[in-house]
Amino acid sequence: MTEERIPGVDDDATAASISTTQATRHTPLDPTTYAEMEAIAARYPQARSGLLPMLHLVQSVEGRVTSRGIEACAEILGISAAEVSGVATFYTMYKRRPVGDYHVGVCTNTLCAIMGGDLIFERLKDHLEIGNDETTDDGKVTLEHVECNAACDFAPVMTVNWEFMDNMTPETAISLVDDLRSGAEVHSTRGPRLCTWREAERVLAGFPDGLADEGPSAGPASLVGLEIAREQGWTAPSVRQAQESQREGDVAEGETTKDKAEGTHEGEHTETAAKVEESGAEAKHEDNPKNIGGDDK
Repeated sequence: MTEERIPGVDDDATAASISTTQATRHTPLDPTTYAEMEAIAARYPQARSGLLPMLHLVQSVEGRVTSRGIEACAEILGISAAEVSGVATFYTMYKRRPVGDYHVGVCTNTLCAIMGGDLIFERLKDHLEIGNDETTDDGKVTLEHVECNAACDFAPVMTVNWEFMDNMTPETAISLVDDLRSGAEVHSTRGPRLCTWREAERVLAGFPDGLADEGPSAGPASLVGLEIAREQGWTAPSVRQAQESQREGDVAEGETTKDKAEGTHEGEHTETAAKVEESGAEAKHEDNPKNIGGDDK
């Protein structure tokens, strides 16, 4: 059976141009995957909140977001294929083309770029003979330039299947992709040994692989503040101390606010009295028979 196409997923149409009537039926996902998608939806008070992990599960099985994966999500969640496509085409972690065993991302945002990220990306394109968002002929590596990975203290940063590779250079980047293509075991700088992209997608769908505690969780640059605190003997306050400090701060703030308010009222009174005297507004008033502040006419 020839697999039908869903606009916006199997071509470059935008979500806004997708009509649900264009989506036709084809071979469904296998029963095991479908059941796991139903289990994901059941985790949430509102089933459609499970759409993101469901799409990751589709990618772990299909290697990308496919039309039948879109339809399965829509059917389970009771929404249209167009709505699912709108999400799948919005987030860059969802892919519409097959991804290699290792998705290699090179941060080219401002800090990483000036620290060498742009050069790393160019060298990798030349070395792998592919462009951005393309995959090597052996299906091993997909290369993509990515936005900030929130790891600026380790710039320039790369990721492999969303695991960090810190303080990279063009030379170490080339060595990394060569190791990945050769099948050598590679470990993240601050995480576990690297799995395949499909395995990583299954983890993102909410199915742990048991590697969460493997490898260090933080690098030296992230721990500088902690080391200084230990050297200086600094410790965080207890819960009770923190609560007392908060109350003292609230009291002090309240007194300051009160003082400011009283000062404002006093100033307003003085200013008003001065304006009255200047204008002669009290002149000839029945409560001011002596015409104080007014003219004598």
